[in-house]
Amino acid sequence: MDTFDGLYARKKKMLKAMKDSRVGSFGVLAILVITLLQLGSFLKIGSKIIYTLPLILFWGRFSTLFHINNFQYLSYKKNTISHKKYWRGLKEESKISLQIIVFFVLPYLIFFVFQKEFIKLLIIFIASLLCSYITPTFLGKKVGGFNGDTCGASVVITETMILFIHAIVL
Repeated sequence: MDTFDGLYARKKKMLKAMKDSRVGSFGVLAILVITLLQLGSFLKIGSKIIYTLPLILFWGRFSTLFHINNFQYLSYKKNTISHKKYWRGLKEESKISLQIIVFFVLPYLIFFVFQKEFIKLLIIFIASLLCSYITPTFLGKKVGGFNGDTCGASVVITETMILFIHAIVL
């Protein structure tokens, strides 16, 4: 919610709006729209949610790796430790994540290949990867970097977009 409030503030007041503990009107509107999209998508997907949810959650969290890799850390305070201090690069940081996704993708592939829905699976995979990259890139460019608020927003927005795509394609 803080990120949405910050996105609609002027550039100079963006971080201040995100830091503010009060929720603004854009934050309330964003959480309402996101919740309704997620609820509608969950209802549409139905029993296939057991196969889709692990992938949706994976891509949402994977989006933060793009965020951290491509943008500088923004801080409200001068003396904070950046996440980049311990960053080893996208390739190194994503190794374990990609190994985990193989564990979830294989059962998913088997489920859909046997139902002759390989094209749908391919569309979902490509769309998920694009959402995972585009969302943090948009937020990073708009805000001018990343912080905890934008990383959290990136996760939620990416998951919601991918959940909605799953609901449409399945």
